[in-house]
Amino acid sequence: MAVHPAGPLADPPTPAWLKDQGRRADGLIELLNHCQELHGSLTASHLLAIARHLQLPRSRVWGTASFYHLFRLTAPPQHSCLICTGTACHLKGAAPIWSAIQQALAQPPWQAAGIELGAVRCIGTCGGAPLAVIDGIVCDRQTSTTLLARLAALVP
Repeated sequence: MAVHPAGPLADPPTPAWLKDQGRRADGLIELLNHCQELHGSLTASHLLAIARHLQLPRSRVWGTASFYHLFRLTAPPQHSCLICTGTACHLKGAAPIWSAIQQALAQPPWQAAGIELGAVRCIGTCGGAPLAVIDGIVCDRQTSTTLLARLAALVP
């Protein structure tokens, strides 16, 4: 235990969301995923708590969390827009839709809208191509105009 000028420092208590979790090091990815589902992202304090709980070096926990692209180390944006880039959507014009949305989101009224643009390889409902997913809702037969209108409805 470290000694601080104000007195001895104790390890912080284990967060409630960690108490029912196992302590096996091979459960690191599962535990990172559980934490992100609960909190939306993995903060430095979350990673430290996980490292202590699993008795792993912080560098291993940080390295694992930063390696996998599905883990978020920053708070998620208010809204997300995923554009399908799979074969059917590509053939139906996903690339020009992507370009138009990307350009629009870079312009002043949209920059502060809190919308994250991303790509997904396949949504799995190819009959409705081109597809987008806005805040978890699949939108079929999109054009840049219809998608921008849907996004505009999210912004106050």
